[in-house]
This record gives sequence, structure tokens and C-alpha cells, in this order.
Amino acid sequence: MPADDNFHWLDVARIGEELAERHEDLDPVSITFPRLKALVIELPGFRELPGHPCNERILEAIQQAWIEERG
Repeated sequence: MPADDNFHWLDVARIGEELAERHEDLDPVSITFPRLKALVIELPGFRELPGHPCNERILEAIQQAWIEERG
């Protein structure tokens, strides 16, 4: 992944894709939001932007995107 290919909390589709690729063994429905947040923060290329904090609505959207990526 190029160094300038960063993404952040609002890139929910991208995060869903990354999680589906990297964590095929995990069921997104059974992941708690604190664990989901940690998994996202650990993704290569993920950057938190000042003024764009994570909240429950964003985590729900990420979880849904991950579920959709799994098919």
C-alpha cells in the first residue's frame, strides 16, 4: 500500500474491505465495538484525523460494510 494511501473513520467502505481481507476468520456480527475500533486502528494506512472522532454510528456503519464485504 503506498504511503499516501491513507484512510480514516469516514471511509467506511474501505475499512469494511480491509477488515474482510485481513480478518476472514472473524465474524463481524460477534465483534464488540471496542474490539472493532481496535481492529480498525491496527489497519495499515489507517489514520485518525483531528476533529473526526469515532462514535457508535461510525462503528455500526463499518460493521455493516464488513458484513456486506463478506457476502
